[in-house]
Amino acid sequence: MESDAYIRLILALVFVLSLIGLLTWIVRRFRLGGGALAGRGARRVRIVEATTLDTRRRLVLVRRDDTEHLLLVGPAGDLVIETGIAAPDAFAAHLDRPGSPPEPRSD
Repeated sequence: MESDAYIRLILALVFVLSLIGLLTWIVRRFRLGGGALAGRGARRVRIVEATTLDTRRRLVLVRRDDTEHLLLVGPAGDLVIETGIAAPDAFAAHLDRPGSPPEPRSD
């Protein structure tokens, strides 16, 4: 190949990469991608905590609204360990209300 062909190849590559970069910038700037609900309102689901049990399994605490769920995640499948756990801030708000009975102690 002549040097002229190499120069055209490099210029075409730079042109295509520039178009990809421009398209990426436009999508991010005008939020055209990322799903139908991206960037709208507050998120309802989040991972509160995750811990590794061994090389293949993890315990994940997921919060949805004011409820937490404990999940065991692994290659064999996902398992719900416990559900309906009151979130700590919702539980504390319940305890701080006047007139709420004291919690029983388990000694």
